[in-house]
Amino acid sequence: MGKVILITGPARSGKSEWAEYLAKQSGKKVFYVATATENPADTEWQKRIQQHQQRRPQDWITLAVPIELSATLADAKPHSCLLVDSLGTWVTNLLDQDEVSWQNTVTEFLDTVQLVAADMLFVAEEVGWGVVPAYPIGRQFRDRLGSLVRQLGTICEVVYLVTGGHVLNLSVLGTQLPNEINYKL
Repeated sequence: MGKVILITGPARSGKSEWAEYLAKQSGKKVFYVATATENPADTEWQKRIQQHQQRRPQDWITLAVPIELSATLADAKPHSCLLVDSLGTWVTNLLDQDEVSWQNTVTEFLDTVQLVAADMLFVAEEVGWGVVPAYPIGRQFRDRLGSLVRQLGTICEVVYLVTGGHVLNLSVLGTQLPNEINYKL
């Protein structure tokens, strides 16, 4: 298994920039795995995508992967670095899956992560720190992403929290929940 790193935090906190910095520092061929899909009708969304694109070095290879994340990870070469940005967008793209299908997707994803020889950096939003969403789809998104991040965090070598312009290495500063508490949701 390659090095697996999770970078999490609130919106506009610098998560992606920190992940990009770590990818550059890896010294490996970088594959930027973009889970977002372009929407020309949404100019604000397009601007966000363009900002990400402009920050990336020219030699990085961008892979548009809105759905088939596990298959893309499984195809990674050992001496490469995959930067997946972001898990929140990937979860959004799969919200139409029923609970059984979603659990199968998560299991396949987590199993794949543990088999890949490439380094992997995952960017994930923290959405559960605020008000409980008023609508079922919002609660479903929040719960699915929160559970996915929690499960992924247990198999990562390093977990970073980026907030307030600072990076905290939770793997050094924190304590992982015991296995009997950290059950699969």
